[in-house]
Amino acid sequence: MAKPQEQNRDRTRESDEPELHEKLVAVNRVAKVVKGGRRFGFAALVVVGDGRGRVGTGHGKAKEVPEAIRKATDQAKRQMIRVPLREGRTLHHDVKGVYGAGKVSLRSAPKGTGVIAGGPMRAIFDCLGVQDVVAKSIGTSNPYNMVNATFEALKNMQSPRQVASRRGKKVSDIVSNRESAHSTVSEDETAAAEE
Repeated sequence: MAKPQEQNRDRTRESDEPELHEKLVAVNRVAKVVKGGRRFGFAALVVVGDGRGRVGTGHGKAKEVPEAIRKATDQAKRQMIRVPLREGRTLHHDVKGVYGAGKVSLRSAPKGTGVIAGGPMRAIFDCLGVQDVVAKSIGTSNPYNMVNATFEALKNMQSPRQVASRRGKKVSDIVSNRESAHSTVSEDETAAAEE
């Protein structure tokens, strides 16, 4: 029998884990051809995230839909990645991802823009906790390739802190450079509009 201290420790561990959001992206009926004919099953694609910068994807197959979803969810929980977010609501910078024939372009957006993205990508951003983003899928509309291309793009996301540590600079230097670049671009656009 477990001691009271161990039971309390288990309870605190469970409460420390954030509640995960699960989104079912796609369910396919698949067939395995055997000597006597076809055996049918189901394949599920699931995205799991905590709404605070961690997200994962999983794929599962089984004879029944609930079992396929459970397998996919377990795989997604094991394969979670951490994505740095700006102000906890959008991406730090624009990024592109490619996986097979799936190509995606993700852009950071100002506050109030919302999630402008298609089906499978929207599920990822909802689970990730992104509130403002503009995403475009170029090429295939296959949900597996779109999800994997989006994950490839998110893996390339870097925060100013990571860039600063890699370059041996201060975070304020990196952020000030980014803001000065934005102001230069906006001045150029204003001058072009006046002409």
